[in-house]
Amino acid sequence: MDLFWRKSVDQLRADAASGTLRRALGPVQLTTLGVGAIIGAGIFVLTGQAAAQHAGPAIVLSFVFAGLACAFAGLCYAEFASMIPVAGSAYTYAYATMGEFIAWIIGWDLILEYSLGAATVAVGWSGYVVSFLADMGIHIPAQWTNPPGVIEQAGEVVGHGIFNIPAAVIALLVTSLLVVGIKESASANATIVVIKVAVVLLFIGFGAAYINAENWTPFIPEATGVRGEYGFFGVITGASVVFFAYIGFDAVSVAAQEARNPQKDMPTGILASLVICTLLYILVAGVLTGIVPYPQLNVPDPIAVGIDATGLNWLKPLIKVGAIAGLSSVILVMIMAQPRIFYSMARDGLLPPLFKSIHPKYKTPHVTTILTGVCVAATAGLFKIGALGHMVSIGTLLAFMIVSIGVIVMRYKEPDIDRPFRTPGFPVIPLLGAAGCLYLMYGLPGVTWVRLAAWLAIGLLIYFFYGANAAERARAAGLTTAPPELVDKH
Repeated sequence: MDLFWRKSVDQLRADAASGTLRRALGPVQLTTLGVGAIIGAGIFVLTGQAAAQHAGPAIVLSFVFAGLACAFAGLCYAEFASMIPVAGSAYTYAYATMGEFIAWIIGWDLILEYSLGAATVAVGWSGYVVSFLADMGIHIPAQWTNPPGVIEQAGEVVGHGIFNIPAAVIALLVTSLLVVGIKESASANATIVVIKVAVVLLFIGFGAAYINAENWTPFIPEATGVRGEYGFFGVITGASVVFFAYIGFDAVSVAAQEARNPQKDMPTGILASLVICTLLYILVAGVLTGIVPYPQLNVPDPIAVGIDATGLNWLKPLIKVGAIAGLSSVILVMIMAQPRIFYSMARDGLLPPLFKSIHPKYKTPHVTTILTGVCVAATAGLFKIGALGHMVSIGTLLAFMIVSIGVIVMRYKEPDIDRPFRTPGFPVIPLLGAAGCLYLMYGLPGVTWVRLAAWLAIGLLIYFFYGANAAERARAAGLTTAPPELVDKH
């Protein structure tokens, strides 16, 4: 068993090289891609909860801190994406730099990002759908739109939840669509981006007139003495929570091989999309906490609560339908991404061959898609959005931290490899990226660390009792994707 066996860059390129990607994306297209991927779950779902539980009106500062950490990590992603043209995200990058063991940890960790991310968004989607239906006079009993446990509104217990049916239903519907197969055209993607941005701008533009400046006082609420509840550390905890809002930025980095001039266009696309989205997030958070007192925003649909408070009845359906459409696309992308990670791990022998099976008719990874969808539906129906969002954030931060460290490792181990894009300010930027992610992880509640440790412990048991030996046998038998002569053992 070799924990530090890693793939060479040549091998990773061989994994990917069935053809050459057409370099057709310029800085504008890359920026649009980033904006479309970033705007979604975080702003529509977690903004209000982070303000209510942690930062108060200073949630705007939380977005700044989270955006900076993402910018540093994004530049590291861009270097790897330009150097290693393989789908698989941080899992693949870790395999190339720190070996199979770390790659397994990241692959296992990415389940938190994609599967629990999809469940988190599904809960938010449910909140907006329930609110929209209520506007039409259709009321779903609260016990069937909330997970098990007490239901609180404005700090008062109003009932007990059983299962969040709408959240589970959207997860299963998206799963069935993905099993059959789906084609998304560029025009459809552009339309979704326009809808998302339009919803955000409408809320900012019309909501600004209803701001009550008293709701911003105090800007940073006094710390309660409970870790992460207000005060400056509450702002940091808020940044850790709303980090979820930025997890789509790596969509820009993985498009490096399709950029016309990756050396210039990659940093432009990553940083421009982050700056645009951070500004939009700051404005939304400022308007939202100005309209509604922050203690009242501990809900899965904060933007809907904000627009309800304005009394602009004609704007309600536009905002809510736009949010529902945007969140639906995010659920689809996340459930679609998870089976691809499973496929990459099964291709490397770390998971059973069943995990890379393809449907004979639809040509989709149907087994892992169904497995992912069922797990997402059950999780969305049984858990509250706050706990899910925290797990997504800590899992994503861990992945981004390892990618930042990986850039440093790769520069020293493989200094002569062609890098179409190089992270500027080396090694300061990668170190800041890793340190920033680690600090934001520290800002999350202690119970989230316990859950992460338990999750990783389960993953390690699977790796040592199955994955490591199976992967070694697959390599020895020549069953992995790349030919044996490309294996680079260290």
